[in-house]
Amino acid sequence: MSGAAADKAPSCHEVRTEFQIRQIGPLKLVPDVPTADSDLQICQQRAPTCCTKKMEESYQTAVRRERTQSIQALNFELKYMIVGHVTAFQEAFESLLRFAENHTTSLFETAYRAMAKEAVEPVKELFTDLSLYILGAETTVESAVLRFFDSLFPLVYSRLINPGITDLSEDYTECLRLTRQDINPFGHYSKDMVTELSKSLWASRMLSQALNMGTEVINTTEHAALTKECSKALVKMQYCPHCQGLTLIRPCVGYCLNVMRGCLASVSELDRQWREYISTLEYLMNEMAGSHDLELALLRIRNSVNEAILHAQLNGPQLSATVDKVCGQPKGREVKPSPDNIVQVKEVTEMQALTLTHSATLSSKRSSLPLKASKNDKSRSLKKISREFINYMKRSRTFYASIAERLCDGDLVMRDSSTCWNGEDVVESYTSRVVSNGLKAQVNNPELKVRGLDPLISHLIDKLQHFNQLDTEKTKLKSERWASREAGSGDGKSEEVESSGDCDDEDGCQGSGDRIHITDILKEKKTYPDDRSEPKPTVKKIDTTTTTTTVKSSSKHDAGNVGSQATSPSLSIIAALAILWHYLS
Repeated sequence: MSGAAADKAPSCHEVRTEFQIRQIGPLKLVPDVPTADSDLQICQQRAPTCCTKKMEESYQTAVRRERTQSIQALNFELKYMIVGHVTAFQEAFESLLRFAENHTTSLFETAYRAMAKEAVEPVKELFTDLSLYILGAETTVESAVLRFFDSLFPLVYSRLINPGITDLSEDYTECLRLTRQDINPFGHYSKDMVTELSKSLWASRMLSQALNMGTEVINTTEHAALTKECSKALVKMQYCPHCQGLTLIRPCVGYCLNVMRGCLASVSELDRQWREYISTLEYLMNEMAGSHDLELALLRIRNSVNEAILHAQLNGPQLSATVDKVCGQPKGREVKPSPDNIVQVKEVTEMQALTLTHSATLSSKRSSLPLKASKNDKSRSLKKISREFINYMKRSRTFYASIAERLCDGDLVMRDSSTCWNGEDVVESYTSRVVSNGLKAQVNNPELKVRGLDPLISHLIDKLQHFNQLDTEKTKLKSERWASREAGSGDGKSEEVESSGDCDDEDGCQGSGDRIHITDILKEKKTYPDDRSEPKPTVKKIDTTTTTTTVKSSSKHDAGNVGSQATSPSLSIIAALAILWHYLS
């Protein structure tokens, strides 16, 4: 022990003052004069001491509190950044979804007024489901989109294809919903919409989960329990000098590093998975906001719905024939001569051709599309939010590798002084070995024994590892799919989209099955009447010798496209003219 501390009895006045200022415990625990307390378990110095066993217990409570506060102070900026951006991203998502919903609703108000009021609820449900998907709900993009088209078909059928229907019963509406699942009146547009939205919303959903994961990591590390060995080592480092009246002395740097690295050995094991987590965040940001992919996908919903409706109208006569065979004719239907229907289809064909021309113009001007919810919306764009966030998070890549160094920085240690505290005495330098970070390195720690990985931290590491591995696998699979799809896109988009694995359950969509005929579907319904749990309206048997309609079946709802052959020569000519018009324009 140094001469100053050994030859001169300590003054307990400064100790009492520090004890009171730091609110360590009741002041009565501190003796007025030094005593020879033999019951001390941690601060066992040879000289008379200002500490008692009760004070040691209070010091242990104090170091636990101070350690939590120190970790929280280090975490504050990181936690503020993550939690703040959770809110920012959610607000941006909600703003985009609101705008896209209004954008889609306006389609019905301007182009399909006959069904505008009734279409509000299906559109609202669609965007509510998409919002829940982004936030991590147990749902899929496919179920949301196909449920929307299930609800839309009865409206399109009764208001546009057969506007003479005056009374649509619940049973007949349900039959139309079930029929849509089989005959797919909206062509490939419903599946295309599923594929595009699944690709875009997947990154947003994963980002939402990643931000929640980051918040969990921070909260867990803030409140990780201290071991008894760590508590004693911290008391010895911070408060044992007080027992000798040395309230101004600070620990040596190497001594502090050994104690902190031992106490935070489990936390430092997060380093590897935390670095991978930051890389995952960076990837998701690039996927989501690199080229405004999410905004464009949501804005394109309106056009996809419009093209799907036009497709159904163009194939109205075939759809009506099939529906009549399956569901029967609805009550109050005004039967119109076939020429009227042909004129109606001709108008639809012309409209579709104009729409295709307009769509080509729109595609060339996508960069100028308004991506804000309104003129008065002051919220930052997703791209700007993402850039700010990931730039900060990349700077925190080594956060858990350097946490001990950060805690030993500042006022805790003596850097500019000629003397410091080494755990036993006031010395000029710390001479013991300084160990590195990590659990394995603590075997050689001279200041405390580290018995093993904290179970709570171990569980957190497993969760981070699972999340990072899941994202890595998804990234690889999705990259392969998109590269394959783009490589095969030179032949043009076929109306019958094959089941090529563009999306899967975790993307929010499911695969399709093989082609079957509508007559086979009806035979299966008749042979296996219990396949569907919900009650079904009476279904008429189809005469398979009349109209043959080829469809592509899905495992759950939607399948392929109506490849019907029109029975009317006039309709075939009109359809051919529409295709010719599209290519010439």
